[in-house]
Amino acid sequence: MGARCSKFSICWFHSHLKTSVLESSDLGEKNAWPSFGEFSLEQLKVATSGFSSDNIVSEHGEKAPNVVYKGKLDNDRWVAVKRFNKFAWPDSRQFLEEAKAVGSLRSERLANLIGCCCEGDERLLVAEFMPNETLAKHLFHWENQPMKWAMRLRVALYLAQALEYCSSKGRALYHDLNAYRILFDNDGNPRLSCFGLMKNSRDGKSYSTNLAFTPPEYLRTGRVTPESVVYSFGTLLLDLMSGKHIPPSHALDLIRGKNFLMLMDSALEGHFSNEDGMELVRLASRCLQYEARERPNAKSLVISLMSVQKEAEVPSYVLMGIPHGTASSKQPLSLTPFGEACMRIDLTAIHEILEKMGYKDDEGIANELSFQMWTSQMQETLNSKKHGDTAFRAKDFATAIDCYTRFIDGGTIVSPTVYARRCLSYLMNDRPQEALADAMQAQVVSPQWPTALYLQATCLFSLGMEGDAQETLKDGTNLEAKRSKN
Repeated sequence: MGARCSKFSICWFHSHLKTSVLESSDLGEKNAWPSFGEFSLEQLKVATSGFSSDNIVSEHGEKAPNVVYKGKLDNDRWVAVKRFNKFAWPDSRQFLEEAKAVGSLRSERLANLIGCCCEGDERLLVAEFMPNETLAKHLFHWENQPMKWAMRLRVALYLAQALEYCSSKGRALYHDLNAYRILFDNDGNPRLSCFGLMKNSRDGKSYSTNLAFTPPEYLRTGRVTPESVVYSFGTLLLDLMSGKHIPPSHALDLIRGKNFLMLMDSALEGHFSNEDGMELVRLASRCLQYEARERPNAKSLVISLMSVQKEAEVPSYVLMGIPHGTASSKQPLSLTPFGEACMRIDLTAIHEILEKMGYKDDEGIANELSFQMWTSQMQETLNSKKHGDTAFRAKDFATAIDCYTRFIDGGTIVSPTVYARRCLSYLMNDRPQEALADAMQAQVVSPQWPTALYLQATCLFSLGMEGDAQETLKDGTNLEAKRSKN
């Protein structure tokens, strides 16, 4: 275990956390993606269990003119299969050409098109499957936590990068860009659905949404232009800021009246600066200009959004609170309640566990004290710990940090539990690196204490270091199992 402690020194963290998840955006072609291919109708029937209604993932279910199914190919790859209605693409040659053109795009900002099927009057598209729902679900119908401000900013940037990539490849038009078209992959990263890149078929409308959200020039001409796509991007910025689907005209009235804070999602209160909020409002206003030529292009959107990103080093799945297990699948780890709380980064549950444990694990820790120490420093040191415990119980974690720091700096008593409690207090104050140092120190003091490893794992999860966190969690779980046998 000593090797792990030295490996996770704070210096190591500072050097490794410099790399931002936003910088690794090689948006071009990657070898990992399959090349575009044609599927038989039979293959897709098998993949979707005969187009079972249980496998429908599109928002309007079977009532939609074109239905999207979840499917599994015979190579175990999960896919999204879009089945068009019988009259959507009468010209099979046009459908194949269009599908191949969109299928030539490969970007980590897209849910990429990997194939199609064109048999008789059947027209189907096959894309990468994104397992973590749509932006609409996470913004408008969230269950566990509202989307964090840093994640909303990231969604806006990644979407702008997707549009810029498509424009650079000659596919600047996107039909009906809305919150249902943005999907989240295994890593919690937002991706733009490739389905909206297909030129519209004969029966389709380019905008299925309410007319209040439709670009003004589309209402006049019925044509989608690159500027129309930017207008729709502006409506998505409003969605991200407000957590609601607000008509642009209403939002612009609030903005003109200098009431932009009324536009912001109440769940974000205290989590963003007015300056950042105003920057996004300004950008949305530019995208929603009535005159199409006055709107920014995708490239300038990317530049504007890069400058406002927050928590860039934290992976998306951490910001989203999405489980992201990378532990060996051979033998699933049977987690204790403490381990499960660490996996979820459920700091409230960990607080309850530490409170219940009290100081029983400090028994047997050697503390050599002279008589002078007992008489002169002891009372003051114990008072610091007592005040720290009171603050910790009351969830006043800033005070707990101060009191426990005085206790530790006093140097008269060494307590792994105090390090554990200060560790959690640091986590509660969004200071994971200091928290990790305390969790490691608790392990130095008490090498066979599972709590120290559990807390290290929680810190590593908080820092986005998934693989190391899983390993440490496994060590903590095994150590606890070993202790309970003895």
